[in-house]
Amino acid sequence: MKSDNSKLKIIKEITEKLLELLEVKASLVVKEEDEIINIQLETEEPGILIGYHGQALQALQLLISLIGFKKFNEWVRVVVNVGDYQEKRQESLTKMAQSITQRAKFSGTSQSLPPMSSAERRIIHLALANDTEVETFSEGEGRERHVVIKPKS
Repeated sequence: MKSDNSKLKIIKEITEKLLELLEVKASLVVKEEDEIINIQLETEEPGILIGYHGQALQALQLLISLIGFKKFNEWVRVVVNVGDYQEKRQESLTKMAQSITQRAKFSGTSQSLPPMSSAERRIIHLALANDTEVETFSEGEGRERHVVIKPKS
């Protein structure tokens, strides 16, 4: 296993190479916190790196993780953020969860959210964890997996 500094250096090189191949100019900062390697990107072309609902960003994270696994022979958890996209997305998901929770409470029926990634579903579950009037669970398979908000009887 490599030392943390050389691991960060290699992850930075992998990211720079991928950005070069994508022909995207970006500045990047790579840090490790709680065994997660955080890559912060700043670019004039954030849409290219983020994609629709963050799909390109998730793909970039996966590619960096896979290449890191091949280099280190162990999984490295990588989180990539472009500008303040992750923060804005989390805020947006939390607001959506609260809005749909109100609908579930008012109607007395379960409400399904649109399909989303496991990371996004986790944000929803955590946002509603302290609400004693509803419960949340995930259902569906693969790309159709989504959160259901159900009022407690």
